[in-house]
Amino acid sequence: MGDPTGFLNIERKNHENENALIRINHWDEFHKKMAVIDIRKQASRCMDCGVPFCHNSSLYASGASGCPINNLIPDWNHMLYKGQWREALKLLLETNNFPEFTGRVCPAPCEGSCVLGIHEPPVTIKNHEYSIIENAFDQGWIKPQPPKTRTGKTVGIIGSGPAGLAAADQLNKKGHQVTVYERDDRIGGLLMYGIPNMKLDKEKVVNRRVQLLKDEGIVFKTSIEVGKDISFQELQDNHDSVIISTGSTAPRDLPVEGRDLKGVHFAMEFLYKNTKSLLDSYHNDGEYINAKDKDVIVIGGGDTGTDCVATSLRHGCKTIKQLEILPKPPADRSEYNPWPEYPNIFNEDYGQEEARVKFGDDPREYSVMTKSFINDGNGNLKGIRLVDVEWKPDNKGRQVPVEVKGSEREFKADLVLLAMGFLGPDAGLIEQAELNKTERGNIQVKEGSYTTAIEGVFAAGDCRRGQSLV
Repeated sequence: MGDPTGFLNIERKNHENENALIRINHWDEFHKKMAVIDIRKQASRCMDCGVPFCHNSSLYASGASGCPINNLIPDWNHMLYKGQWREALKLLLETNNFPEFTGRVCPAPCEGSCVLGIHEPPVTIKNHEYSIIENAFDQGWIKPQPPKTRTGKTVGIIGSGPAGLAAADQLNKKGHQVTVYERDDRIGGLLMYGIPNMKLDKEKVVNRRVQLLKDEGIVFKTSIEVGKDISFQELQDNHDSVIISTGSTAPRDLPVEGRDLKGVHFAMEFLYKNTKSLLDSYHNDGEYINAKDKDVIVIGGGDTGTDCVATSLRHGCKTIKQLEILPKPPADRSEYNPWPEYPNIFNEDYGQEEARVKFGDDPREYSVMTKSFINDGNGNLKGIRLVDVEWKPDNKGRQVPVEVKGSEREFKADLVLLAMGFLGPDAGLIEQAELNKTERGNIQVKEGSYTTAIEGVFAAGDCRRGQSLV
């Protein structure tokens, strides 16, 4: 414990962001680095709890609590306060392969379970994680460390998202020869095309890590879709073991009247094409869904929906609305959402802040359900019809949305983006590999493991456990 009274004397200070009206005009990251003296002060707020909940991963009804990868948070907070940045880095890398990713895009359930957060704003854990790894890159401490010896074993990994890259990194460190197969033209999966550039810079952050992994001996093969360009059997024949880490990529649809109208898209199609066009030509090729001068409605209130809001603003949309079927969260924890559960409370993410600053109001509408999309008579979207809902218990006691009579209304819309989550992995590869599936369509593994029913074949990440955190 660096400063026994730090949590009493120091108030929480968040890292600064570039002004919203300025940052919506570019695609660069907009987080500003915090001064070292301020990081030290913030680290002093860590209480050295008798039982620190921040680094203990648990699952509750509201989701994850604590760090899902068990980062040694109190330990590296202490090192930061002492100014021992190399020791802080060593501790961080013991549990986290890529803190430069999680330090930017993780929703920080660790802060939701911070003991200080019971009565005061929690410790700025996420910013400390970001600061430790970025300082390490700035100092030149992060260098390729290829294994000294090789085992002679080969591993093929399908998918280069967070799970695939982490598995590749761990297995390569053990001396196995790892080859990663990616169906897209760039490495990174969700990190590359699922998260906008202003939230996670592709060249400065993602490619920086990919190059390190290449220098350590990992082989990456792009534009190869296993199951189409190469059979799963051929992959098995070429490697001693195979890991499937293809993510949870099948989007949840909204099968209402007018769904097939021109102008209704899945959020990931919108985000994928935007980032690819940005990287390929800085949007000069026009190969993306442009929200410029359009009335845009985003259906879904999660991180993906927020990214759609922020992306539409940077295109120069005419208006923006974000629809959420759930009620507006309370300002403080409810009695049904106690600490250390992830706090289901109202907050304003970067996209909503930008929309409010640009248009003068929060873009979100709560407790609304889409009834249909409106046709302009030529197969094009011209609006959306929705209705207010109330959440009431059904005959089994489950809370369900019930339409409010007389509340039906319409909004203009040229572009609707469906950001309602994902149902599971694409089924094609799973079927070709003849793998067992769970009731939810994920790859079935032996309980508590990553081992599938096929010897030498493993599953990791969202294709195994379902949609989750990065």
